[in-house]
Amino acid sequence: MAVEAEAATAAAAADLALSETNIKWDRLDKTRFHVIGAVLFTAQQGLLHPTAVVKTRMQVDGGGLSHMNGFSVFKKILKQDGVPGIFRGFGTSAIGALPGRVLALTALEVSKDIMMKYSEGSDTNEATQIAVANGVAGLVSTIISCTYFVPLDVICQRLMVQGLPGMTKYNGPFDVINKVLKVEGFRGLYRGFGLTILTQSPASALWWGAYGAAQHAIWRSLGYGNGNGNEKEEKPSELELVTVQATAGTIAGACSSILTTPIDTIKTRLQVMDNYGAGRPSVVKTTKLLLEEDGWRGFYRGFGPRFLNMSLWGTSMIVTYELIKRLSVKRD
Repeated sequence: MAVEAEAATAAAAADLALSETNIKWDRLDKTRFHVIGAVLFTAQQGLLHPTAVVKTRMQVDGGGLSHMNGFSVFKKILKQDGVPGIFRGFGTSAIGALPGRVLALTALEVSKDIMMKYSEGSDTNEATQIAVANGVAGLVSTIISCTYFVPLDVICQRLMVQGLPGMTKYNGPFDVINKVLKVEGFRGLYRGFGLTILTQSPASALWWGAYGAAQHAIWRSLGYGNGNGNEKEEKPSELELVTVQATAGTIAGACSSILTTPIDTIKTRLQVMDNYGAGRPSVVKTTKLLLEEDGWRGFYRGFGPRFLNMSLWGTSMIVTYELIKRLSVKRD
């Protein structure tokens, strides 16, 4: 009995330690969560924005960039446009993303909490419950936030590729909106919306599900709540928290980039094409054009920068995100 009591105590202590890595919505100061999130995520976005510009330009193919490696494209942009060139569209993206982040983060945390409460009485193991709850939360968050972020993507990507052969010149984001509305109407701002929903929602579910499962597995392998009677009772150190979360984020980001790059290439081309004379661009037309230009390898244009972007994004985003949650816990 004494051994069983000790084991139960150790398991409870391990679960308490792991609660630091799984901070629920009701423990958060919502105002602090969104304010700190806005500041830190904008900083993170600024660091990764150049890789998004390089990836977008490679996918569009203007100026023969599609057959150059990512580093060469980066140097060419710097040579032609200087530092402002690798940050084209950043101001619009950073400022415009603030309301969308509030929407996305709220949807993510609320839906995750609901799913965890719903699965508490089920027979599935803890790892599966965490993976499913994270996956559903990612899916719901993406569907809700896409209504806001797709028009922002259209605007930012057009700003990124202006100056390339055949691309329209714009005098800022509002000029993009005016010109798109004038030629295509409101639906022009939602180019690629259906494609984004159909692809990014499952991709987001995959990312968050993989992250939740990977983090759970790593913590258990380190002896936190592994159920073998040898659970660690102390809380994970800050270094352990960051290392485990960064590793899980890197795994999730790398997997997601491999699976989603072809669709991202089609979506990007669809959102920036200006071939109005040939009729409204469509997924089928864009796909055929990519095949004609470069065969199947064309679907992986910009894969290097995208792989780097999503791997770095996965790592930095989740470390930043988990830090925001720890800083936003309600003070008793």
